[in-house]
Amino acid sequence: MAWKNARKDDTGIAYKKDNDRNCLTMVNDPANYSHSQSASAYDDGFFAAAIQMASGPSVDANLEEAARHIEDAVSQQARLVVLPEYFCVMGMKDTDKLLVMEEFGNGPIQNFLSETAKRLGIWLVGGSVPLVSPDPDKIYNSCLVYADDGNLAARYDKIHLFGLSMGQENYAEDKTIMAGDKVVTLDSPFGRIGLSICYDLRFPELYRKMADVDIVLAPAAFTAVTGKAHWEILLRARAIENLAYVIAPAQGGYHVNGRETNGDSMIVDPWGVVMKRLPRGSGAVVAKLDPEYRARIRKSLPALKHRKLSYM
Repeated sequence: MAWKNARKDDTGIAYKKDNDRNCLTMVNDPANYSHSQSASAYDDGFFAAAIQMASGPSVDANLEEAARHIEDAVSQQARLVVLPEYFCVMGMKDTDKLLVMEEFGNGPIQNFLSETAKRLGIWLVGGSVPLVSPDPDKIYNSCLVYADDGNLAARYDKIHLFGLSMGQENYAEDKTIMAGDKVVTLDSPFGRIGLSICYDLRFPELYRKMADVDIVLAPAAFTAVTGKAHWEILLRARAIENLAYVIAPAQGGYHVNGRETNGDSMIVDPWGVVMKRLPRGSGAVVAKLDPEYRARIRKSLPALKHRKLSYM
């Protein structure tokens, strides 16, 4: 695997404050990427993929599995491929991710994402990557977006940290993760994309701060209990509220550490219709996203223009 020994010293990422949207927007113009299609090339639609996995404690094994699913998605014409939260590691205990955390812009996980995106000529999203934080006992749980020339296009650090105490299930992400504080969107050949991770789905104000995004990414590792009750409802609600496509890759199945995740990766259209889904098992969920359909929906129901209240 070539990515294991490769290094990237310059991430090339830059953001500007978007006062109208009250968030950070990628400065890089997608048209500048060496292999990028222009936005007009996708006027008739494009295929996107949500990858479902049941990751384990071995980073190398997880990356090998991710590569297989990515290539499967590309064989189905996917141009935008999104991996789930914790795709690279689901340790035996929560602190295991500290052992594989990487400096931003350098490390085997980031190199894998960059080189795979460039090799296959796709936009590739690492649902979450453990990055070094100022606290040595915590990571940033970061969603990283790579353009089709391998350059990093955007980084989002998970803001809302999951906590649950229900029966025998107890989770407290704040013990090992440092929360981010920036809402991130980026312009791409596929439209404006808003970034989020898992538990963020329960906080609709995050997506309102993104304003008029065309696509919402929601990589996740929902538990079986919370997922069965709320996963689909939350995804469809975020799609309907924002009149946007939602791409939601998930961890799904039984893990070596004994945890069970919900799975049911899906792609939802701006009307709230589930286009494709994978209830259980690993694989790629591929669907065609149509910018013209999204535009027609927004013209017919201009709810985003009818807003009267704003979030601070």
